[in-house]
Amino acid sequence: MRTTLWALEGLEHLLLGRGQRVARRNAWAAVLEDRRRARARSEAERLLGSAAAPPKSHAAIPGRPPGRPPARPRPPA
Repeated sequence: MRTTLWALEGLEHLLLGRGQRVARRNAWAAVLEDRRRARARSEAERLLGSAAAPPKSHAAIPGRPPGRPPARPRPPA
């Protein structure tokens, strides 16, 4: 794999000027950083969404607002 990378960099060196090589590497670094941020953002949205959702056991009770646990019965007096 490393040999292939070196071969591609050598070919890039022959075909492109220095400014174009730097621009291409900077653009690729920006693409990788955008992908990293997108993964982090989707992970944060997933975690926030699961934390904000009411527990499924409470949401399924008819006539009770979602997210509110059922009332406990009072002990006899």
